[in-house]
Amino acid sequence: MSKSKKKWLLPLTLLLSASMLLSACGGNKESAGDGGGTAEKPVELIWYTIGTPQKDVDKVEEEINKYTAEKIGVTVDMKMIDFGDYNQKMQVMAASGEPMDILFTSSWAFDYVQNARKGAFMELDGLIESHGQGIKDAIDPAFLEGSKVDGHNYAIPANKELPAQEAWRFNKTLLDKYNLDISNVKSMESLEPLLKTIKEKEPNVVPLAISKDFGPLLPFDYIIEKMPMAVYLDDKEELKVVNFLEMPETMDMLKLMNKYYKAGYISPEAATTTSTQDLMTSGNWFTDRAATQPFADNLWSQSYGYPVVSTPAGDATIFNWSVMGSMQAISANSKYPEKAMEFLNLLNTDVYLRNLVDSGIEGVHYKKLSENVMENLPESKNYDMPTFALGNVMLTYLNPEDPENKWEEFKKFNESGQAAPLLGFNFDPTKVSTELAAVNNVKEEFWAPLMTGTVNPEEFLPKANEKLKAAGLDKIIAEAQSQIDAWKASK
Repeated sequence: MSKSKKKWLLPLTLLLSASMLLSACGGNKESAGDGGGTAEKPVELIWYTIGTPQKDVDKVEEEINKYTAEKIGVTVDMKMIDFGDYNQKMQVMAASGEPMDILFTSSWAFDYVQNARKGAFMELDGLIESHGQGIKDAIDPAFLEGSKVDGHNYAIPANKELPAQEAWRFNKTLLDKYNLDISNVKSMESLEPLLKTIKEKEPNVVPLAISKDFGPLLPFDYIIEKMPMAVYLDDKEELKVVNFLEMPETMDMLKLMNKYYKAGYISPEAATTTSTQDLMTSGNWFTDRAATQPFADNLWSQSYGYPVVSTPAGDATIFNWSVMGSMQAISANSKYPEKAMEFLNLLNTDVYLRNLVDSGIEGVHYKKLSENVMENLPESKNYDMPTFALGNVMLTYLNPEDPENKWEEFKKFNESGQAAPLLGFNFDPTKVSTELAAVNNVKEEFWAPLMTGTVNPEEFLPKANEKLKAAGLDKIIAEAQSQIDAWKASK
C-alpha cells in the first residue's frame, strides 16, 4: 500500500467508531518574544503526536527547526506514540505532570472533552485571538465552534472533512460480473436483491462484510457513542432523550439484520470478528459500509489493488465526534503557551511547513511534479506520517492521482453537511459514573449479537432493555435530559 493511501485510509476507518482520543498539549506561560525572526535563543516546544514512530523523524525535525527558528523563534521536539499505545501513555504522562507543550487529542483518543474538563489542556480563546488569527482565517469556523467545551476552545481542530457520511462500498469486479446496478441503493433494505444474487452465485464470497463493531444506520444523534440513549436527528426543538433500543425503527432494523444473517448474507462469525481487513485483502466480499469523503473510491481502489465504488448510505451530518476527530491542544502545564500557539498558527497556515511535517524533505522523501503536486520517493517509507493528525489537511500537496479540484470538493462537502441536533453539547458523566459503568457491562452482553443480526431481536431485545433499566439507564437518561435542557436554554 502506498504511503499516500495509508495516510488517508486510517481516518476513514476511525470515523466508524468515534471513541478514542488524540490530544496535543503545548504552550508558554513565559513569553519568549512575539514571533518572527529573533536573535534570542529559540524556545523548544515538546510536541506529542499520534502515529507509528518513523525512522527519519529526527532528520525531518532538524529541517523543521531550521525553518521555525527563523520564522517564529521556536524549535520542536517531536515525540510520536503509536496508535495502540497513545491513550494509556498520554494518561500516565498527563497525570504525572510530564513536560509537554503540544499534544494530539480527539473524540477517539485521549478523549478531548473529558481531558479538557479535567484541566489537562489550556483554554485557548485568548491565545487564538492574540497569537492564532491565521487559524481563524484558515479553517472552517464550524470546527472551532463545534469543538467548544462548556463554551471554550481547548484545542485546534484539523481542517479536513467536517461532516460524517456513511457509504455502501462495493467490490466493482462483482458488480460488473453480474451487471448489478447500485444507482437506487441507499437503505439497508435496498441491498437485499444484490445480496441474494451474490449469495446464490458466489459461495466463497461474504455478501455483507461486517465486524462486531458494526452498527446499523438509525435516525439518531447519540449522546455517547454505543450507549443506548439519543435524540432523533430530526428533533431540532424538543431534544427529547430516548432509549433508542425501545424505538420501533431500531426493532425493525435489527429484525432485518437477523433476516440477513439467517439468509447467509452475513458471516456466522460477525459478532466475534474484530476486523474485515482479510476480506478486503482477498477480495472475497461484495459490500460493506464505511465512512466516506470526496474521492474516497480512488483511495480504496488504489489501496486494495482492485476497483471499489460506493454510493451514499446516509446524509452528510456534522456531529460532535466528526468535528473533534483530529485536534492539537496546548498542555495546561506548558511553559510557553504563546509560542505553542504561534507554532500551531504557522502549522495551519504555512504551506512549506505543513508539507515538511507531513511528507518530509523535498528531494529525499518526495519530489515535486508541479507547484502543488508531489510524488513519493523510495525513502518515504522512512517517514510515513498520518496526514489527518497534523493540522490543516487542505494545505498538503496533491498526489499524481488526485484531481486538481480535490480541496475545492472537500470544501463543498463540508458546506453540504447539516448540523446534528446535539452539535456543541457535551455530556458530563460525573453524576452518573456508577450507572454508566454498570450499563456498559450489561451492554457488552448483547450489543454485538444484536447489531450483527446474530440473535432474534424479538426475543433478545426485551431482555436487554430489562437488564439496562436495572443497571440504571433511566437515571442516566434523566441526567442527560437535564443537561440538554440547560444547554438548550443557554443557547
